[in-house]
Amino acid sequence: MVGTSLRRHCCHLLGALLAGTLFVGTAAAHGGSLGAGGRESIQIPTWLFLLTGGGAIGASFLLASFVTDRLFVEEFHGWGKDAVVPARRLLVALGRLAGLVGLAAVLGIGFLGPDAALANLGLLLVWVGWWAGFTMTTYLVGNTWPVLNPFRTVASVLPALDRDYPARFGAWPSVVGLLALIWLEVVSPLADDPRLLATTILGYAAVTLAGAFVFGPDQWFTTVDPVARVFRYYGRVAPLTRDDTGRLRLRLPGSALTDARLVDGLDEVAFVVALVWVTTYDGLVATPLWRGVATWIVDLGVPPLVLYPAALVAGYLAFFGAYWLAARGARRLADSYVSTRVLAQRFAPPLLAIAAGYHLAHYLEYFLSLAPAALAVAPTPLAGSVTGEVPIGVIPGWFGALNLSFVLLGHLLAIWVAHAAAFDRFPGRLQAIRSQYTFTLVMIWYTMTSLWIVAQPTITPPFL
Repeated sequence: MVGTSLRRHCCHLLGALLAGTLFVGTAAAHGGSLGAGGRESIQIPTWLFLLTGGGAIGASFLLASFVTDRLFVEEFHGWGKDAVVPARRLLVALGRLAGLVGLAAVLGIGFLGPDAALANLGLLLVWVGWWAGFTMTTYLVGNTWPVLNPFRTVASVLPALDRDYPARFGAWPSVVGLLALIWLEVVSPLADDPRLLATTILGYAAVTLAGAFVFGPDQWFTTVDPVARVFRYYGRVAPLTRDDTGRLRLRLPGSALTDARLVDGLDEVAFVVALVWVTTYDGLVATPLWRGVATWIVDLGVPPLVLYPAALVAGYLAFFGAYWLAARGARRLADSYVSTRVLAQRFAPPLLAIAAGYHLAHYLEYFLSLAPAALAVAPTPLAGSVTGEVPIGVIPGWFGALNLSFVLLGHLLAIWVAHAAAFDRFPGRLQAIRSQYTFTLVMIWYTMTSLWIVAQPTITPPFL
């Protein structure tokens, strides 16, 4: 019954989304930055929708608190069916080939194709097709990056030393790597310069293949590589996931986030928080408020190349600090012997639903508006558009409300997953409910921050 109802609602939602996108028009454009703004602010008072969003999260926590039947929670998150994939070996081989062809196309067109950003298919493939479109499939459908990853495909056929990866490093290199990649995306013209993007990809390939050579592909892509870790975590939000035995299972969206060992260690907690923060940061630096603050700070003599990484690190520390305080508060309110670190690990997976919801809100409109440009230049990738004009999808104004709903849905799912995790961790009902108080407050703060950013008009980050 649960599966039938879920499929029916998903079909209705998909149909409504497709019907809405059929009315999207196009406008001709001759180029311009892929990161340039264009979204307008919503037409309702900011304080009203912020209070509404925060109130919705608080109300969802109260409603979830009434669900105290452990058997129901376990059955709900334990539901699943084996997913049968026909011609699996053939699909894997085709996926690996597609990844290699895609990488070759990005590099070749990046170096040899047009200079204009919107006319270069290689650049569009990376930002529109991969980082926006493909990433959305990892949390909406399932994570196929282990198959498509061209760097892993190459590393798997090369010799490796297979040295033991130092356990003390854990996931910390992937945390640093993720923050560094986002900083590079923001401060450099990677979204506008196809040559620079192709060169950066070659540098990333060199580091990745060197690491896979020393430690072996399994250790490198499981522990160190930040991109692989991003997609692996996003994949736990999706309905198609792999269980501990490697079987492909169809589960309710977000159910895999309740697995007890999904986040195992403070380093992995740090990565989850970083994943939430980097998308927030990417949106924050494109708001009018940031322009005003950045202008004031630069006028004081702080160079932009110092300001942007400082803001990235400071914001991350604020997000991580708030989450750590929530874990300490949960331990105190639940009157538990469980350490703060263990609680931080157990309640970190729900944050992945928040990250997925905000990514969808941040990039779906971006994907729909620029996908026509990629289709237009695809027939002549080395020459750009034949007519010299690149079509850009015109997104209707009501789409802004849809973006806000994606943020809220991600946070509502996070509230429910946190509720299930609490009942799995604590034996007492009241103890489990109390443990969620501080985490809910942090989620409300995350919600209001995300809603505020999504509702702002987007601009090009200043001084870059």
